[in-house]
Amino acid sequence: MPTLLNDVLPMTSDLELADRAKLAEYLLLSLEEPNAKELESLWLSEAKRRLDGFRSGESLAIPADEVFRRALADLS
Repeated sequence: MPTLLNDVLPMTSDLELADRAKLAEYLLLSLEEPNAKELESLWLSEAKRRLDGFRSGESLAIPADEVFRRALADLS
């Protein structure tokens, strides 16, 4: 366990019940969304998966002008 966490955990028992509840809610909500480092890792994994798919021929590249043409047509 990191030192900071070892320092913080004992302090939580000194909090009032309402404050502990707020802390618990904050921590639980933080589990629903990945942090910046986790997001970066997820996007890197996704980019690698897509590149591997392209290199293996599993997925095809679409020229940017075609992508934009389709997107504009969908918006019209």
